[in-house]
Amino acid sequence: MKQTLQLKLSQHLTLTPQLQQSIRLLQLSTMELNQELEKFLAENPLLEREDADGEIPAPLAHMNGEPATALQAPAEEASVENPPQTDIFSADADWGGEGGSSSGTRDDADDGDFFQVPAESPNLREHLHRQLSLTQLEPRDRNLVAFLIEALDEGGYLTQPIEELAQLVPEELQIEPEELAIALKHLQNFDPTGVGARNCSECLELQLLALPESTPSRATALAVAHEHLQLLAARDFSKLRKALQCGDDELRQAQRLIQSLNPRPGAAFSTSETRYIVPDVVVKKIKNVWVASLNPDALPKLRINRMYADILQNNRSQSGGQLSHQLQEARWLIKNVQQRFETILRVSQAIVDRQRHFFEHGEVGMRPLVLREIANTLGLHESTVSRVTTQKFMFTPRGIFELKYFFGSHVATETGGACSATAIRALLKQLVAAEDARKPLSDSKIAEILSQQGIVVARRTIAKYRESLQIPSVSMRKSL
Repeated sequence: MKQTLQLKLSQHLTLTPQLQQSIRLLQLSTMELNQELEKFLAENPLLEREDADGEIPAPLAHMNGEPATALQAPAEEASVENPPQTDIFSADADWGGEGGSSSGTRDDADDGDFFQVPAESPNLREHLHRQLSLTQLEPRDRNLVAFLIEALDEGGYLTQPIEELAQLVPEELQIEPEELAIALKHLQNFDPTGVGARNCSECLELQLLALPESTPSRATALAVAHEHLQLLAARDFSKLRKALQCGDDELRQAQRLIQSLNPRPGAAFSTSETRYIVPDVVVKKIKNVWVASLNPDALPKLRINRMYADILQNNRSQSGGQLSHQLQEARWLIKNVQQRFETILRVSQAIVDRQRHFFEHGEVGMRPLVLREIANTLGLHESTVSRVTTQKFMFTPRGIFELKYFFGSHVATETGGACSATAIRALLKQLVAAEDARKPLSDSKIAEILSQQGIVVARRTIAKYRESLQIPSVSMRKSL
């Protein structure tokens, strides 16, 4: 085969470092952006913040008279399938001591060497160990109770059988399951009431037994918790009445008493971390027009360090390649950050223009919206709109929402139009909230009611939306 050389011209997109940086900054959240900027500020001396402290912007404290939203992030639950026993049960354990943990002592003269630190709230195990230290139990029994405390889960339940826990104890200690059962009885007398229960039924029984005997319907509630909790959960009131041989009023009062109990007594001691959202955009109504504007607290104030820039300007003839490169990088960064917020504002205003009925009337006024519609309006790529709406938040008179919240699927109407899935969920919540608890609306009935309003929705779609809203089924919503 004869070899030849050919010259061919073609066009293709080259991702320059500046373009790559622009794309990366666009998809970052406000907190992630500030973390990225801190790295640039530490590495590039020609870049600095205009604000003196250089800290990450504080959350929006007040906007239109309302505080910023704080999200509760549950702490990771520790695994208790294999609770640690080495500190309590070991061959060298001192079973003749007083038990519990010992604390070190120091001279009172050293008090001035320590500053006061606010005490943290104790977790469940610490709370129980403190109560255990105040008991008059024998050392062996005290260590058994401490062992069971370490075996509890975060809800306060003892999920492992007594026999299985007894096998985890070293054989030389000769612990019998009966001894652990007695220690469990001691533990179940601790606060919070219901701690140490092995299932939900026992947890509720412990709380009911702690109530005065004169409490109305206490005996009926105990019978339900002990034998008929599944029937109550299934709302099978006819079988409950027959099994308990009681009337509707008695059963209703027992149900309310059980509902007032806490099925997870240890949950109140779980630690949580507060995360604050800094909204990127603020929406206000100005002269009957909804207008989006950038939140000044979310805008990083960057500038070129004037001293280094002057040094570079005055020494052009000398070798300043590194400083020149860092100056160019600083300018790129400032420009890309500015472009990022300008794009966020453009997209936000386009969303506000299309969802103005939501700002006026709430969720029922939400209209169907897809990324392509905003992209076509602004002349942007769909992927760009997707990056802009991810982890970017909008502060409105109705609350703080992620920009993606305003996009959603739709269903057809009889007139040939479309209705937003968010609006249908809002209507579903309204219908369930107004229903007769004795005759709750089925999914088919809700679909029929919406059909009468011109919204064609299948029963399975209603079921899907109901489950997404965590609304129980019709049988679970039924009450006496």
